[in-house]
Amino acid sequence: MNSQQDVIYGLMADLEDALDKGFSPFGYFSVVKKDTVMDLLDRLYAALPDEIKEARALLRRKEELQYEAQQKAEKIIADAQGEANRLLSESDILRSVQKEAEKIKEQVINDCEEIKRKAIDEADAIRTQAIDEANRIKDGSSAMSEQILAGLEQNLAQMQEIVKNGQVALEKRRMESDEIIRNSYASQRPEYAQDYRMQ
Repeated sequence: MNSQQDVIYGLMADLEDALDKGFSPFGYFSVVKKDTVMDLLDRLYAALPDEIKEARALLRRKEELQYEAQQKAEKIIADAQGEANRLLSESDILRSVQKEAEKIKEQVINDCEEIKRKAIDEADAIRTQAIDEANRIKDGSSAMSEQILAGLEQNLAQMQEIVKNGQVALEKRRMESDEIIRNSYASQRPEYAQDYRMQ
């Protein structure tokens, strides 16, 4: 998951970079290469978590179910109307046939409303599940970002301590080296030892 997020954040950074490098003739708009942006968007879609892809597929399936239900309802109504018209034209008992046709029509409408209601309920459940999953992924990403930043802060503190210790060690060596040079010079030129010590 971490590497997947790294890929997504990297692609988003590439997209921002492409926008920054775009040509801005008027200052308000940025002209970028369409192929570059489309390639980055394709790679972003490909890097999305499987949960989000599944949620999108479920939403598309919901729309297909609603369309199929609407088509089925229209066909049933058309068939019922056609049958009712045929019965009305062929039957001597006009009123009873008309009554039956109205009942069939009402039943078909009720069936269609039930199918539509179920499809809407299913779509709402899918949408809620997708939102919950997206929020869960977002919360996980935020927590992970906080952990990474805390780790970086700790590493920086350690590095500062190492640099400080190195500076102290270098200063100590420099002082020791100066002391050795003074002692060496004084021993080689005793006549200047007093003057050197005074300096």
